Amino acid sequence: MKVKYIGKPLVALEANKNYDVLSVENGWYRIMTELDEDYLFPPEAFEIVEN
Repeated sequence: MKVKYIGKPLVALEANKNYDVLSVENGWYRIMTELDEDYLFPPEAFEIVEN
């Protein structure tokens, strides 16, 4: 699944950038960040671009 980050810019994520969801764990998205590390993020910070 591809999602677009719609939250405030962070060091790890760029606003309005699309990211691949590596997995969904307990409803949260595991995403590879700009720091080349994967983390869990709440789904309300993203909008789904492609299932």
